[in-house]
Amino acid sequence: MKLLFVDIETAPNLATVWGLYDQNIALNQLIKPGYTLCWAAKWHGEKDLAFSSILDGPKSMVRRIHKLLCKADAICHYNGNKFDIPTLNKEFMMLGMNPPTPTKQIDLLETARRRFRLASNKLDFVAQSLGLGGKLPHKGHELWLECMAKKREAFKTMEAYNKQDVLLLEKVYDRLLPWIDRHPNRSVMDDTFCCPKCGGKHYQQRGLVVQLTGRYRRYSCQDCGTWFRLNIREQSSQRSKAIQVF
Repeated sequence: MKLLFVDIETAPNLATVWGLYDQNIALNQLIKPGYTLCWAAKWHGEKDLAFSSILDGPKSMVRRIHKLLCKADAICHYNGNKFDIPTLNKEFMMLGMNPPTPTKQIDLLETARRRFRLASNKLDFVAQSLGLGGKLPHKGHELWLECMAKKREAFKTMEAYNKQDVLLLEKVYDRLLPWIDRHPNRSVMDDTFCCPKCGGKHYQQRGLVVQLTGRYRRYSCQDCGTWFRLNIREQSSQRSKAIQVF
């Protein structure tokens, strides 16, 4: 399975305002809406990281990430279902491009919120809590303003920052893997009986799971810790059964 990790950085909206607190910005106050400044991406298990920014030309930057998304069997991100992917879709639409190939989305923020009760669900906090490192420090909002002004030195810092986010994303994915719900089924993709999440062949049968529809064999992956089961009911007869995991 070709799993792509993606993270983008965007420019803020520019508007004219009279106050600084609790503002209700009207459309006629909007000077320029936000846009994608850059993106970083990486294939799972590979060393190379891809990066592109508006310095490469906005159209070229957008087309490059579109090609990568089309090659992926699954895409992993952090809050990407609400931010990164809709933002990129907007860029594709504005350039008159077709939607990228439909693929499975893995949003680790949703996993963190649904499966754990952490003090914070921010990527930096989750990664540091797991002993995986943290985000790169930077000067803050000023860095984004300098990148909007297309200062090359600022983009060197932004590139390092963006790539570090992707590296953190992969590390957090590997640690949270057995906790991720609705993960793409590697067993189906590879057409073989294996752990449905990591594809490992080191698993042990751990009794039966009883549900309303019957009893099913339960397994524990010794590589990533995922629990899974057959979707064929155990029967009293010893007839051969097709094997499928979920």
